Amino acid sequence: MTKGIFYSVGVGPGDPELITLKAVRTLERCPVIAAPQTKSGEMLALSIARQAVDMDGKEILPLHFTMTRDRAQQHAAHEAAAQEVARRLDEGRDVAMLNLGDVSIYATAMYLAQILSERGYETRMIPGVTSFCAVAARLNESLTDMNTTLHIVPGSSAQALSETLSMPGTKVLMKSGRQLPGVLKELERADLLHTSAMVCNCGLPGEQVYHDLSEYPAETSAGYFATIIVREG
Repeated sequence: MTKGIFYSVGVGPGDPELITLKAVRTLERCPVIAAPQTKSGEMLALSIARQAVDMDGKEILPLHFTMTRDRAQQHAAHEAAAQEVARRLDEGRDVAMLNLGDVSIYATAMYLAQILSERGYETRMIPGVTSFCAVAARLNESLTDMNTTLHIVPGSSAQALSETLSMPGTKVLMKSGRQLPGVLKELERADLLHTSAMVCNCGLPGEQVYHDLSEYPAETSAGYFATIIVREG
């Protein structure tokens, strides 16, 4: 029996109108849709995709991942998810795994794609609109001009930001919400608060937009999906 193909599909940052036609057609074609599911049962990427694609008749495969930073636990979760996907591929069914944003930027789907590829399965990537590009559009600002360097870094470690903020060009700090107090302190120390902007939950319910982080109310919770853009001072 011919094995199925594993597709990593970017569904964009939240606005279903930003899902590409190629992503829609891939999801329409695949009989199995895999999506990350939180402990509370939420499947955000699936809820976004449902607004663009009719999922009737498809198998929805929830995948569970850990938020711990322990490498061994992370790998075990990826292996378990890949095994569930492989069972469907062995039946000759294509599987599309939904991924917020783009599948090449801090994407969980790529861990599974690597495991499956090493086991001999065919894998393909369907790109999506990145969160930071959507954030820049929401702010109505360009990330670069012809000669500007662009740095994309995780905002999860405030301690490592000092060196990043000293580099020339525009800095994008991804998923900064959980470390926001430390990130704000580093931005203040570098005198970059007034040239920094943030969008939380871009394209999702509860979206918050801050054009100038020097005016950000410190007591406000940013949530997990917070993207900060730091322009050169």
